[in-house]
Amino acid sequence: MAVELNPPADSAPAAGPAVRLDLPAIARLRADLSAAHFTQAALDGLWGPDAADALRRNERLPALRALAALRARNGEPSTLATLAELFLLGGSVPESEVQAALPQLGADGAIALGLLWPASAVLIAPERSLRALLELRPYEFTDSRGHASWWITSDLGELARGGPLGEDHVLGVGGASRTLSALMLQNAVDSALDLGTGCGIQAMHAARHAGRVVATDISQRALELAAFNAALNEIDGVEFRLGSLFEPVAGERFDHIISNPPFVITPRVDGVPSYEYRDGGMVGDALVETVMRDAAAHLAPGGVLQMLGNWEYTAAVPDAFDRLQGWLEPALDYWIVEREVQSATRYAETWIRDGGTRSGTPEFDQLFGAWLDDFAGRGVTQVGFGYVLLRLSDETPTLARLERLHTPLGDNEWGLGVHLGNCLAAHDWHAAQSDAEFAEACLTVSGDVTEERHYWPGNEDPSELLLRQGGGFARTISPGTALAALVGASDGSLSVGAIAGALAQLLEVDEAELRAELLGGARRLLDDGILLPPEA
Repeated sequence: MAVELNPPADSAPAAGPAVRLDLPAIARLRADLSAAHFTQAALDGLWGPDAADALRRNERLPALRALAALRARNGEPSTLATLAELFLLGGSVPESEVQAALPQLGADGAIALGLLWPASAVLIAPERSLRALLELRPYEFTDSRGHASWWITSDLGELARGGPLGEDHVLGVGGASRTLSALMLQNAVDSALDLGTGCGIQAMHAARHAGRVVATDISQRALELAAFNAALNEIDGVEFRLGSLFEPVAGERFDHIISNPPFVITPRVDGVPSYEYRDGGMVGDALVETVMRDAAAHLAPGGVLQMLGNWEYTAAVPDAFDRLQGWLEPALDYWIVEREVQSATRYAETWIRDGGTRSGTPEFDQLFGAWLDDFAGRGVTQVGFGYVLLRLSDETPTLARLERLHTPLGDNEWGLGVHLGNCLAAHDWHAAQSDAEFAEACLTVSGDVTEERHYWPGNEDPSELLLRQGGGFARTISPGTALAALVGASDGSLSVGAIAGALAQLLEVDEAELRAELLGGARRLLDDGILLPPEA
């Protein structure tokens, strides 16, 4: 749906701004943004590191002051400064400056697309001023296919709005979005599904490795913005469908399903906002349960689902992993990583502030009470957050991993998804090997693994030996003497069995027992990416 071209100047669209999928006009916008070098690096250079850091905390005053100082020195703002003030800081800009910043699209063209609107019906200057109806932000990333720069439109955030978000808010690229896109497997596949696409960012990432992508959402406005973003960044092969969860793809199967679903646990009582971008309308963590239970019916054989989610710890079931395992179909491999746990109190505070309600206000206290009542009534003590990877096995499932990794990640230049893909491939290789076959394999140690030894003063032998992983999940392993020696000898020239035999003689232990121990340890280290399989 497009906006009216000539409404009264002070009457912005009432039900949330709509965007027009006008491809020639979008091409002109793309050319203007490119010409202005509207990138994150350029913006950081425009207002400096302190203001950039303040913006990440939703404080815009330092950036506004930096732009004012530039205007005072230069007289006229740069096109980059005009675009930043409009689309990131929520400022009103004279039409002539908009025209200069968007010479091909023009001010009227930006209004027609649904990006801008007259700031006031009253002219207190020789010309009207315009303000943004939507946020338009540069976005950069690196994956296995190289570096890329996009622009992403979304609804104005709390910083530009100056108040709480609307319940139909379409979120831009936040921390969770970046987390999921970095986790995304990058193996080439025929089909992918982005479940709950929002502004479309995951569908756009998936289009880099999938032949076709279907993106669904319960919000028509979200789908319109997602389609606009795909067009703005010249991304083809994405189909957008309206509906809840798997309803729009009933009966279909996909090689890769990605989802950053509205998993936030929200009280189901009057007076608590139900934000479409984060609240799926179910009680507790039932939405995450629903996606996990329904995944197998929509995965092709060998297909993988990756999602973010919250799960509850309750007085009745103190370990949330016990609940998660109960949601899994027997045919599924699974690898679930819990990255964080929050108390019920801290969780409530986090998500009330996320909606733009400030602490210390009556509104905050009312919402806080509703959350605490909900958690207390259902016996919830803590809430976990993490990553879910499910795979529909071609044969008998062989992967069953539940991990709590609450420490920082390693350095993953191309994203954690490349590491996950390598670990899955290594697991599949060794799971197909009998112990006799595996013993003949010549493994190598990953190049990001270092060895660390600790000694008591005066002792020649180490008191502790650690293997540290620089990438992946930055694991620290205490392998024991024999397994550490196997890792040290794994340069691709000696088989696991040969190393085990030599170590048994050196340590004067039973060779069969040591061989069995080292075969199991080597398999675990392959799963973690510390050891690597033979090159094909």
